[in-house]
Amino acid sequence: MKREELKKLNLTDEQIDKVMSLHGVDIESTKSKIDELNKTNESLQSQIAERDKDLKSLKKQAGDNEELTNQFKDLQSKYKQDTENLSKELQQTKLNSAVDSALGKAKVRNTKAAKALLNMDDIQLNDKGELEGLNNQIDSLQKSDGYLFDQGSKELYQPQGGDGNTDPDPVAIMTNIFKGDK
Repeated sequence: MKREELKKLNLTDEQIDKVMSLHGVDIESTKSKIDELNKTNESLQSQIAERDKDLKSLKKQAGDNEELTNQFKDLQSKYKQDTENLSKELQQTKLNSAVDSALGKAKVRNTKAAKALLNMDDIQLNDKGELEGLNNQIDSLQKSDGYLFDQGSKELYQPQGGDGNTDPDPVAIMTNIFKGDK
């Protein structure tokens, strides 16, 4: 979706900004899901390749039964550890994706900077996939470091006479005094 396409639909700049903002949040959410799936896919492919290699090695060494049993036990413990590590990595990826998505919804200007200020140890994903402990931290960040968040368009400060348009013209004042006007 491009701004030019929205302008052709006769939308105002403000409406276009809102549409683009909502579209950006959707894109960020989709990107995080794609990253999560790609990481899972890569880890599963590497795990399958390693297991295939181990099975080929095991077939070659199928001579001694006791040695085979020991190798089988070693491989089982290795796979169990690998599976635990991959589960932890996947859980961390899900947590990071959910935090990035939540920060996007909170209209954070720089997610990397905002993430650095968060205490990630206090943020958890519950069984439903919802974040716990993040909303309070976002609220306190909005109060302490509000510049990290997009507050929308605000009216610019225009001091009285700051641009010279409302300053009295001394020549006109003197002319009016001589004419008798005040």
